[in-house]
Amino acid sequence: MNKLIILLIPFFFFNNCSFNENSRIWKDKDKELFGEPNIKKVFVKKKSVVREFNQNLNLDLSGIKTNFKYINNRNDFGSQSYKGELKKIASYKFSKLEDLNQINFKPLFIENDIVFFNKKGSIIRYDENQKILWEKNHYSKAEKKLQPKLDFIFYKDSILVSDSIAKYYSINANNGDLNWSKNNTYPFNSEIKKYKNKFFVIDYKNTLRCYKIKDGSECWNLPTEDSFTISNSKYSLIILDDMVVFNNSIGDITAVDIESGLIVWQLPTQSTSILNETYDFKTSKLVSDGSSIFFSNNKNEFYSIDIKTGTTNWISDINSNITPVITGNLIFTVSDEGYLYVIEKNKGNIIRVTDLFKNYKPKKRKNVYPIGFAIGNKNLYLTNSDGKLIVKDLQNASILKIEKVSSNIVSKPLIFNNNLYLVRSGSIIQSLLLPILKLTIHSP
Repeated sequence: MNKLIILLIPFFFFNNCSFNENSRIWKDKDKELFGEPNIKKVFVKKKSVVREFNQNLNLDLSGIKTNFKYINNRNDFGSQSYKGELKKIASYKFSKLEDLNQINFKPLFIENDIVFFNKKGSIIRYDENQKILWEKNHYSKAEKKLQPKLDFIFYKDSILVSDSIAKYYSINANNGDLNWSKNNTYPFNSEIKKYKNKFFVIDYKNTLRCYKIKDGSECWNLPTEDSFTISNSKYSLIILDDMVVFNNSIGDITAVDIESGLIVWQLPTQSTSILNETYDFKTSKLVSDGSSIFFSNNKNEFYSIDIKTGTTNWISDINSNITPVITGNLIFTVSDEGYLYVIEKNKGNIIRVTDLFKNYKPKKRKNVYPIGFAIGNKNLYLTNSDGKLIVKDLQNASILKIEKVSSNIVSKPLIFNNNLYLVRSGSIIQSLLLPILKLTIHSP
């Protein structure tokens, strides 16, 4: 009798279960047939919107801010106006921009000056007339060969720096001299954010680290996932209500108390059972209106999350990993396929979809993807992977201008002090935009 039972067990197992080739996990057949509403499939490519929708709908754009002051530790809640022509303002030595994944890095603006770095880790400060005020390098010969990529934040008279080779340090903003320098076990992969006398950064170990601005000593750290779950994009963190809110490489959103380093809430947005796919998983930066957090990913999900509780307000089917922009009750984002989405902030309803890639031929379009965008003068300025800048009137469906900026990838447009800036291979370029854009390019 016992032998018979043993023989029947495999038959019962195979008859009632099926093998999922993607997850490599056995699934219950009944659940597969009848469905289970509480179980969500992850990393499954949903059908993206590939058509325009309400493209002529008039929008209330009164929420777009003008003369918005850039603040390092806050989100860009709006954009400001600017005018003029596009010109080269600074040069630096880099390899191809895409080789350095430089699209994730941006200049630091201090008053009217610009701070950036070159491929050997030298930090350069330019004044408003593009004159080099100082240039300093705080790396050894061996470290320079690693071509460190830097991220900055300004605090009083100092610049805080973290890099891709596990160093973090503070320099004097007036002359570039070193204040202090320390090493982390793992390289960093996020922007720096500050709050009072502390600053925060995430390393490749998926660990949020809190340091003292004064001397770089560590206050606390919070590990999330293991280091093999590496993201294909930089992690994001924001400061809200005495909390640090950040994401990791598998889509977890975590809110942490600034003083104690203890978790306030955590929201997993993806499955931890498919970690081998996380390198292809990309999310946008986190943005907030003060009560909710918004972000999207390349798995067709755009999230709105309550700041206080960490619960989900709504999810929309949008395939995008570039940073959205909030203006009043509207959210703007651009999908990987080149469609501009206008979303109702409170409800998550998609109220308008406009095709920004309509002028591309189908074959070319397949190989082009958006880098990022900014909003100013009620126009949208989008950079693409083919080095083009698209200018679109937000009031209607018209595209005002498509301009070739570079033969390689250019950065997301940055707006500061009534100017628009782009980083491209070999130079930083500045755009002073007129009501109708007219661009002139000076090659480096």
